[in-house]
Amino acid sequence: MWFATGAVAMNDSIIVVGITLTYLVLVLWVGLRARGQENSSLEGYVAGGRHVGVVILFFILGAEIFSAFAFLGAPGWSYQHGAPAFYILAYLSLIPITIWAMGPRVAKLGRERGYLTQGDMIADHYQSKTLGMLAGVIGVLALVPYLTIQIAGAGLLFQAATDGLIPFWLGALLAFLVVAAYVFCSGLNGIGWTNLLQGIMMIVIAWFLGLSISERLYGGVGEMFSQIQLTMPEYLTMPGATGMNWGYFSTAVLVSAFGGAMWPHLFMKFYSADSGKTLRKVSVFYPLYAYLLVPLLFIGFAGILTFSDSPLERSDTVLLRMVMDVANFSPWVIGLMLSGALAAAMSTGANLAHTAAVVLVRDVIGPTMMKGASEKAVISATRWSVLGLSLIAYLFALANPSSLVLLLLGAYGLIVQLFPMVIGALFMPHLRRASVMAGALFGSLAYLMMEFAWSSPLGWHAGVWAMLLNVGVVSAWQWLVKPALAAPTSTHSH
Repeated sequence: MWFATGAVAMNDSIIVVGITLTYLVLVLWVGLRARGQENSSLEGYVAGGRHVGVVILFFILGAEIFSAFAFLGAPGWSYQHGAPAFYILAYLSLIPITIWAMGPRVAKLGRERGYLTQGDMIADHYQSKTLGMLAGVIGVLALVPYLTIQIAGAGLLFQAATDGLIPFWLGALLAFLVVAAYVFCSGLNGIGWTNLLQGIMMIVIAWFLGLSISERLYGGVGEMFSQIQLTMPEYLTMPGATGMNWGYFSTAVLVSAFGGAMWPHLFMKFYSADSGKTLRKVSVFYPLYAYLLVPLLFIGFAGILTFSDSPLERSDTVLLRMVMDVANFSPWVIGLMLSGALAAAMSTGANLAHTAAVVLVRDVIGPTMMKGASEKAVISATRWSVLGLSLIAYLFALANPSSLVLLLLGAYGLIVQLFPMVIGALFMPHLRRASVMAGALFGSLAYLMMEFAWSSPLGWHAGVWAMLLNVGVVSAWQWLVKPALAAPTSTHSH
């Protein structure tokens, strides 16, 4: 009997692996097919020739946000904390404001002056290569741990869904060979078309799982919340089961909303839009993508009562445990679930690998080791950097994927320190180079001290305090330190 059960389990694993590998081949085919003539130029490879339309841009910007975190982290948050997990929906409803306000201006400047990265705009506006390189270094340092999380997520998914038939190292390797291959060949066009495919896949699978799990275990979503209210009501109120206070909740929303627009991979997509009007349309429809997270949060809530007697060691495995062990889905459904969750990890991973390579070559290596290099050499260096950075992230994932969540939280607080610098370049031409640099350095240093040396006052998110200090230093520097020469620092013709 034992042998028969083992054989069934083996057959199930083979079905799951078969479905997933078919899906990976399909993504690779779509990604490579998207390789257009434009990829021979740097602008085509990086910004899709600057004529990406509403639909593709909607899915690219959506996939930037919905990563392995959506399928693993979001259900984990609602399982662990309860109601405070809704901070994710709160900040997603604020991100459209930053897209609406900044996007069209960034797209216009990019088209007029040939910018391709954040560092391009900052270096040109403040007439400072050093400032552009600082933005580039912060960008790459923030992106690599983010990419590592996607790779580790893919490895965990494969390992769990195939009962170890595909081990962690091989699952992570498979997913990222596919991504590196189509990003290497097709650039932004490959990312756009595969994100369209993967976005649809994620939305369908998320809703199917969220509704069917609560239906199978409780008889529906409403009934599930009624039962939680009766037995564990602390999960349905603020500050939730783990005591996250209102101050932290509100400041986490602010840092995520403003920091979100500073991520180089989001910012650079503004340059690829065919017009400012396209970006404004995308910002209006953008919150629809947040509907993807609602059913995933339901799955976490469903786990609260299911695992109340024996809590999970890792909260971010709650979705996998519910699908694999509790809800008794067929291997076909598990195979599709795995493909959907991999879609989330891979679509974000592709964007991160592409952006990190572009920023590294254009903002950091370009002004130093590759001065005067031809466009062909720059594209080639960028393509090889995609492979190099993906490999570094893969090795990080093998070393220790668990401590990376801390690194990512650290990266958010750092990336938001670019905010005054970027706002100055877009809307406040009187801000000087020295002021924004001092602000960014003081803010980043204060953030790291609060994150790693002492605790943040009032229990707020440290990023907000660091941001307030950053703005304070910029203002004080503008008022108190007079420039030696009254020469204009901006190339803008206002």
